Amino acid sequence: METQRREILTWQDVDRLIDILLPKFRGEFTAMLMITRGGIIPGGMLAEAMGLTHLLTAAVDFPAKHQSDRPLIAWPTFIQFPSDELLTGRLTLIVDDVWGSGRTITAVKNRVSAAGGFPETCVLHFNPYRNMFGNNQPDYFAAVTNAYVLFPWEINRGPDFALNEI
Repeated sequence: METQRREILTWQDVDRLIDILLPKFRGEFTAMLMITRGGIIPGGMLAEAMGLTHLLTAAVDFPAKHQSDRPLIAWPTFIQFPSDELLTGRLTLIVDDVWGSGRTITAVKNRVSAAGGFPETCVLHFNPYRNMFGNNQPDYFAAVTNAYVLFPWEINRGPDFALNEI
């Protein structure tokens, strides 16, 4: 079995990705919804650069055991999500670190729409090779990759600490 290529980023790499994203934004966002855990740091960096203060978080979990023979098809559990009144009528930038399959950010986008918000999605890296949503992609992304990306805040911490081959 072939191992997936890894891309290890520095803080300078992340700064460059943020600088690539900032001029791409088309609207005046009135809220930001950061997906935990991956969207917290890039979301904070973007919020600071954009002067956004209406900052929200969403935590989404997909079950480890799936009810079908298609392992990526599952209903999410929203562990934490802002109330509808915090999203209604707001142009909301949804931020995560990576769009892999697209499941998490798409679930969050749909829930923001259902609450009466106007969501747009933003990630540092888009992986079109794992995307489960056809031609749908993030509204904004800084880079395209087919690698497993390790961000500087993940290295030598948490579950990635066990990746000794880095």
